[in-house]
Amino acid sequence: MTEIEAFIEWVIALVSSNLYPGVFFAALLETVFPPIPSEGVFPLAGYVVLKNEMSLIHVFGVGITGGGGATLGAFVIYLIALKLGRTGLARYMKYAKINKERLSKADRWFEKYGDKSVLLGRLVPGLRELVSIPAGIFHMKPKKFLIFTFIGSCAWSTLLTGVGYYLGVATINIF
Repeated sequence: MTEIEAFIEWVIALVSSNLYPGVFFAALLETVFPPIPSEGVFPLAGYVVLKNEMSLIHVFGVGITGGGGATLGAFVIYLIALKLGRTGLARYMKYAKINKERLSKADRWFEKYGDKSVLLGRLVPGLRELVSIPAGIFHMKPKKFLIFTFIGSCAWSTLLTGVGYYLGVATINIF
């Protein structure tokens, strides 16, 4: 088992045994360290809600909690991009496993949609982790960044949590 696989299994165990704190921490980590897929964390959390016979309102609670964790992680990336700028980031991108093509795609997205790209970008897999970088580089206002990131992250987290909850319901109803 590789180190990344072991880390991902640890995150899954964290979410399974500590739903709300686990989701917050997993969302924070998956935003800062892209090897953790939100597409795996949140459906699992939705299934945990179902398995623990928690009410449907917890799907929204988990989504908002995950949105908070993702927002905190995204803000860290935003602040780094704001501080280092494009030139400074170019030196560190290889360590974060961000290639120039993906960053250029995020830049084009930001230039095309402006500040709204942060809100929309948080809903697009592959782009959602990167949209904080051009927001910082182009000096988006921090308050606007946080609001747009939180709304987009909560929507994404709630959607995926709901998928896990309803797929669990469908599985239970089949058997």
